[in-house]
Amino acid sequence: MTIQMAESPVLHSQAVPSLEEAYATCRAIAKREAKNFYYSFVALPRPRRNAICAIYAFMRKADDLSDDESFTREERRRQLNGWLAEWHEARQGMPTGNPVFVAVRDAAARFHIPFTLLDELVAGTTMDLEARPDETPDTYATFADLYRYCYLVASVVGLVCIRIFGYSDPRAEKLAEETGIAFQLTNILRDVREDAERNRIYLPLEDLAAHQISIDQLVHRKGAAITTAEHDLLKSLGLRAEAYYRSAQQLLPLIDAESRPALWVLVSIYHQLLKRIESANYDVFSERISVPTSQKLFILSRGLSRMGMIRLFGRLSSK
Repeated sequence: MTIQMAESPVLHSQAVPSLEEAYATCRAIAKREAKNFYYSFVALPRPRRNAICAIYAFMRKADDLSDDESFTREERRRQLNGWLAEWHEARQGMPTGNPVFVAVRDAAARFHIPFTLLDELVAGTTMDLEARPDETPDTYATFADLYRYCYLVASVVGLVCIRIFGYSDPRAEKLAEETGIAFQLTNILRDVREDAERNRIYLPLEDLAAHQISIDQLVHRKGAAITTAEHDLLKSLGLRAEAYYRSAQQLLPLIDAESRPALWVLVSIYHQLLKRIESANYDVFSERISVPTSQKLFILSRGLSRMGMIRLFGRLSSK
């Protein structure tokens, strides 16, 4: 989807926040909204943590504007275009009272994040706003089509994050792309029921056809128990996700040492979510599957221990 610039001028009436205030706002947004992501943020050194929180807050706002179903799709597109126009002005150095823009502008400069990646991130959130006939579900014909969607909404985030994490081996970029695919496929599996209720079908139509399941069966499914056909369909996507998690394991050693614990925490939590879906026999209809907070905290504690050891060895080696 091509994002058009807003026709009306953007007004900058708010006071410009300090950089410290801007990052504090982003940290608060991440702590309140990030859930799985926030546990990994804690395991980062503060400058990198600030930058990740800024990117998350930017992404969160784009998602919220796209997903607010109290507005029509046309109105959501208009609001998103206006927000994006303000961001384009801010990134060119214009004064802005938006603390997220202030923080993202600094993070992008500090960690050499191309603005084109941020534009792609916003483009991903707008794919669900494509014009379509009323009551027609959002769908993707093939896995290749779904991959493109996952790339924009998740892999691009990974490509931004590894610039903040730090890397030198160019292989990290493709591995970060595929790690994002693993995360998004996990999200899609977890949210099949909720997405269908919102008239969104992210399971490829070619896969539905292969398992003889119609869109109508998912949108208007009856009964809570998962059917054999549904199980086999979701398992096929789960196996694809598992394959992409191998890329996440290969990515870890290519990231700067002080950032590895954070990435390890994030990968571990998301992979644990997929494993819980697998353990539930792919029944994502009876109840929403999640990783308990206690387990997330356990994974975080291991990540923080890893971070402490890395810092200790770093100090010893410098003496």
